[in-house]
Amino acid sequence: MKVSELMSQRVVAVRVTDHASVAGRLMWDCDCGSVPVLDHDDRAIAMITDRDICMATIHQDRPPSAIAVWEAMSKTLHSCGPDDSVASVEEVMRKFQIRRVPVLNPERRLIGILSLADVVRATAGRKVDDVTATLANICAPHRTSTASAAASA
Repeated sequence: MKVSELMSQRVVAVRVTDHASVAGRLMWDCDCGSVPVLDHDDRAIAMITDRDICMATIHQDRPPSAIAVWEAMSKTLHSCGPDDSVASVEEVMRKFQIRRVPVLNPERRLIGILSLADVVRATAGRKVDDVTATLANICAPHRTSTASAAASA
């Protein structure tokens, strides 16, 4: 199955120069946990998540309205094309523990987004084990820290 068959085509995005509060408001209004970030030429360059915003506000001790998107966004963009296989994007999701992958055209323009929810909704007739493995990898802790070890004790 191709990404174009499952992707959401109505996607909101923020500009690299917007404030993190703009991204947070879009996430709230659209009931999503991340949005793509576009540069001045409307090319996708990153994703910003609700967690990125929370961590930036805590570490910088500033409100989201005082933090630019570029200060909080991820520095690496994992994307796909509309003709890529859903299975290959699931691999990317598993490997990098991400729930949403922007779909870009050859000019890096945003044309959609493929979410884990899109993949799960399309599982009819597929091996549920594949989706379960993707979800298990994405939800696994990124690393063990003293704080998380203490919290689970």
